Amino acid sequence: MSSPPAVREAAPAAPTLTLLDRDHSILAFNERVLDWAERSTVPLIERLRYLCIVSSNLDEFFEVRVAPHLIADSVGDQAGAYSIESYEKLSAAAHALVAKQYALYNDALMPAFAVHDLHIISHGERTPLQRKWVYDYFEREVRPLLIPVGLDPSHPFPQVANKSLNFIVRLGGKDAFGRENPIAILKVPRVLPRLIRMPAKVSGGKTLFVALSSIVRAHLSSMFPGREVGEFSQFRVTRHSDLAVDEEDVKNLRTALRQGLQHRHYGQAVRLEVSASCAESLATFLLAQFNLPAQALYRVHGPVNLARLTQLIDLIDEPRFQALRFTPYQPSFPVTLSPGQSFFDRLQRSDVLIHQPFESFDGVLAFLREAVNDPQVLAIKQTIYRTGTDSELMDLLREAVRRGKEVMVVVELKARFDEEANINWAEMLESIGAQVVYGVVGLKTHAKMLLVTRREGKQMRRYGHLSTGNYNPRTAKLYTDISHLTTDALLTADMEAVFVHLASQSRLPKLNRLWLAPFDLHRNLVTQIDALGAAAEQGEPTRIVAKMNALTDDALIAALVRAGQKGVKIDLIVRGACTLPAQVPGLTDNIRVRSVIGRFLEHSRVFYFRNGKDESLYLSSADWMNRNMMRRVELAWPVTDPSLRQRLIDECLVAYLHDGRDAWDLGADGIYRRVDGDTHPGEEGASRSIEAHGAQAALMGRYASRGLHRGGRA
Repeated sequence: MSSPPAVREAAPAAPTLTLLDRDHSILAFNERVLDWAERSTVPLIERLRYLCIVSSNLDEFFEVRVAPHLIADSVGDQAGAYSIESYEKLSAAAHALVAKQYALYNDALMPAFAVHDLHIISHGERTPLQRKWVYDYFEREVRPLLIPVGLDPSHPFPQVANKSLNFIVRLGGKDAFGRENPIAILKVPRVLPRLIRMPAKVSGGKTLFVALSSIVRAHLSSMFPGREVGEFSQFRVTRHSDLAVDEEDVKNLRTALRQGLQHRHYGQAVRLEVSASCAESLATFLLAQFNLPAQALYRVHGPVNLARLTQLIDLIDEPRFQALRFTPYQPSFPVTLSPGQSFFDRLQRSDVLIHQPFESFDGVLAFLREAVNDPQVLAIKQTIYRTGTDSELMDLLREAVRRGKEVMVVVELKARFDEEANINWAEMLESIGAQVVYGVVGLKTHAKMLLVTRREGKQMRRYGHLSTGNYNPRTAKLYTDISHLTTDALLTADMEAVFVHLASQSRLPKLNRLWLAPFDLHRNLVTQIDALGAAAEQGEPTRIVAKMNALTDDALIAALVRAGQKGVKIDLIVRGACTLPAQVPGLTDNIRVRSVIGRFLEHSRVFYFRNGKDESLYLSSADWMNRNMMRRVELAWPVTDPSLRQRLIDECLVAYLHDGRDAWDLGADGIYRRVDGDTHPGEEGASRSIEAHGAQAALMGRYASRGLHRGGRA
């Protein structure tokens, strides 16, 4: 009798990597920003500013990210990325963050302001003289703009604009026609300031402010003569605001977007904020009007729009309050440039990097200004994504047209929440004769480049500017970015080819140095990462350090995981959303993820790869997200000058890896923990100043010193 076959024990299944949720990662980023508002070592006004930033970020989060979860909840979806469960979990996380915000506002920030005799005073706190002043202000400035609407069959619930301030009021008695219409809505116009500073004559030596909502609330009864005002509450509704235009089906994208902007303020409701004391019956009524579930209701202990408190920051402008702000930072003029020196002469010697905001964006403006004024410059081409409503840069382009130069501008009309400003700029430039194009149908042009063509003797020479950030002088003072000025013939030829492609939509030639999305940027990054994995398997020392704003692309994440498992040491400096879990045993042991939140918004994209003794470093306009790789025109370009490459490694990568103050490391459990001290002590580049003060503070000190001592060095 034969023996039974041996039973083979099944090999244990290989562990699988579960990616982190993108939307929860965005909320976690805002938790890290809120940490700055919680720090007692941060100046008080700046703490309030960080609180406002979180509130503004949350507004955009609800406007852009929440609708799919809400729709899934409303139709009863049980599985998938968007479901009943996903909406419930997201709502719980958002409620927790909002509660934390208001607790900080009420329990820490407002009492701290009171210590400095700075108060936002309520009606109950006002003296008779102050109440008289508020009454006069209401009658003069507010009442003429208010129209209460009593609801009945001929007066349905009015259209309420996105993020606008409103009041709901329950009325007793009967109206002028003897009818009972117990609910009224009062919309507060956006043109009115949300905070008003009281004059010294009624302030009793203090710095007092009164909220517009408090002014309206104190005089609600006078808006409904003959009726009894009972329960009431301020409220604000947030609506889905991502413009959706079928570019394949419109003849003029600019016209279609302008029409779409008219409807943005009245999209699908996704969040309802009311006062904490709002009666349940009124809250239920509002939820029904906006077709929202109970989880969409946010009861807040304070103003329904904390972001509007930025007005308070602007109103506190006396020198005696300067100690409550950051010490003003004056960026140095770019340290490798000399004021007054010709950019064209300087760039013929070598490339120039400008590290903003430590160095001034004025260097970029000076380059364009010289190009506009130089009679030998024949053509200027530029991409515009976000430049703001008041821009010297756009004025310079207008002057270039006036001087007879060929000006081509690629204006991205679909830059979220900047559509109107960009439409206006496009129309202005077109009206004076500039060549304006809107990029490629179905793609956003997010690449940042400026190309100047100049006649020099019998030849034409191109001068280029490439950037990780926008051509926006205001945000250039607040965001960390890298500007790269070059006359490299191969790189500028690539830029010319991309401009021609965007205008003509002709087939791209093979590019020399640029990686361009949606064509080869994604593929080249994956290939580069996989090549390092193969080298690591052969025993070569390999390294990846990549700095970006977000990491959510599945294919790039898979490539990083493969490379890490083959032995590549990987550090990722990701400011915001990151769905790659780090340090998971057996899966991502070789991958570390860090987020740095500082005084300035981290915005530069820097990708470093080392294979043995070979180093390569790329700057980019693109984050590692699927939309950037597949649905946008994005650039990545190499920095080939060894000294410039080392400068970027030192300032943009090493400094942040050794940051011991403002960095957060992502744990295997998906939770970020704030770093306390240098966590990379075994690597080159450790610095006591960085560990003690953080990367940004160390760079501020370094550039302040360079600006003082460089003299006229070019």
